[in-house]
Amino acid sequence: MQQTDFLFIGKRGSHYCEQAAHYLSAHHPNSTIVFVARGESLPRICFDWQGRYLISYLCPEVIPEQVLTNAGVAAINFHPGPPEYPGIGCTNFAIYNEEHTFGVTTHHMNAQVDTGKIILVDRFVINEKDDVYSVTVRCYAHLQRHFFVIMDEIRDGNMLPESDEGWTRKPYTRRELNELSQITLDMPEKEIRRRVRAMDFPGAPGAYLNLNGVLVEARY
Repeated sequence: MQQTDFLFIGKRGSHYCEQAAHYLSAHHPNSTIVFVARGESLPRICFDWQGRYLISYLCPEVIPEQVLTNAGVAAINFHPGPPEYPGIGCTNFAIYNEEHTFGVTTHHMNAQVDTGKIILVDRFVINEKDDVYSVTVRCYAHLQRHFFVIMDEIRDGNMLPESDEGWTRKPYTRRELNELSQITLDMPEKEIRRRVRAMDFPGAPGAYLNLNGVLVEARY
């Protein structure tokens, strides 16, 4: 087993994750830092690690229970969605549902995704000009604040905060997100526009129409 105080697992290529990892390394030099991309398996070092805190920061992959249990004090996830939006595609579903508020949640991790006890919640207003991208980057900014708060509490030897909020639904799934991306010719125009807007994100597949096996992508 490799023993360090922290295991930080973040999204490869994200400057938000790089900033958080730099801050962690500066204040807690005895840390293990790992970056992974979507679809990439966690490296062996994660399974061999044993320490005090596991930090999942915008990690695109589910952390296996085998890794979670090696955290002696806490396994913490920084989730880009409020308690009403656990799981995957949170900002997509929020835009589709035409929400007026959104937020972020920092919580303890259980084996089941986005079900652990909540530590902190931040909320903000969504206005009519917002889209999936603008809401997502605002989530990242709020999560960065959460990260600094949590790291400073740990550094100062304080107990982690406890929120009185709880998750309000089952986590959204990849299947549900895939279904949201599908449009058909018999859908009302408003429904098509909502789906196209909800799936429009730079560098990611958008909503699409399947014409006899030919996928036609639609952009907002």
